[in-house]
Amino acid sequence: MRTDITVKEYDIHELVDYINWIYFFHAWGFQPKYSSIADIHGCNGCRAMWLVSFKEDERPKASEAMQLHKEAQRMLNSLDGRFKVYAMYRLMDANSDGDNLIMEGTRFPLLRQQSRVKDSDPFLCLSDFVRPVSYGMTDTVGCFATTIDPEMEKEFEDDGYKHMLCKTLAERLAEAAAEKIHETIRKSVWGYVPDENLSVKELLNEKYCGIRPAVGYPSLPDISVNFLLDDLLDMKRIGITLTENGMMHPHASVSGLMFAHPQSRYFSVGKIDEAQLADYAERRGKTADEMRKYLRANVG
Repeated sequence: MRTDITVKEYDIHELVDYINWIYFFHAWGFQPKYSSIADIHGCNGCRAMWLVSFKEDERPKASEAMQLHKEAQRMLNSLDGRFKVYAMYRLMDANSDGDNLIMEGTRFPLLRQQSRVKDSDPFLCLSDFVRPVSYGMTDTVGCFATTIDPEMEKEFEDDGYKHMLCKTLAERLAEAAAEKIHETIRKSVWGYVPDENLSVKELLNEKYCGIRPAVGYPSLPDISVNFLLDDLLDMKRIGITLTENGMMHPHASVSGLMFAHPQSRYFSVGKIDEAQLADYAERRGKTADEMRKYLRANVG
């Protein structure tokens, strides 16, 4: 399957239901259990019942979480209509070639994990979820990027607390746009699960078929692959620019790949040795030292 580059824009209220509040609260130092306030009806009675469901010594923290969520909701309402969130995607004919993807003639080197939980587990690489070039038949891989209106990052610069609140919400909105666009692609554009009917909670718990590993995450840890994605997507079409190290601006941006294989799953590449670093660098057309700076957390 091949598609042109598609750009979508969302109003903030279209994405609020797709926000993963666990990560929002994590950014503020709250344990996951406190994020359940986002599942509670906004009436005073429901909020009071939620609060007393915690142990007495946990209630002050729960009360803080409740207030933070209330202020986040107010800010989302104030930002809605003033700023947009943007997404783009492209579905491409693709094949795997060892630990590489070949997408529209672009070679996209990947890393294979070097540790596993069970002895029976395979050592996975994202290319494993794509039909090998030796099959003589193409498969499909998607790439995507999402971002916020860059002007949103300038809001409340004279108020440290509100600026931080806006920043953490912007990051969640970029992730929410990735969640929403992936759902649309699965159900109608790529259409490999047209009858999918998942609740938002199920979506956030990754109950869907396929995966969308993001750049910088455990299975795609090298942020310099953003340069490869930019060649395929032309990210500036939605306002994303890359630093010399491949970091995205605005900071509240997400990029990555999409796979439909029913057995595809998220994994962590983990530690790699010098031999794999050298092999990866050669496939990237770089020196080992050049690639080491992007993979410091992975080079054992």
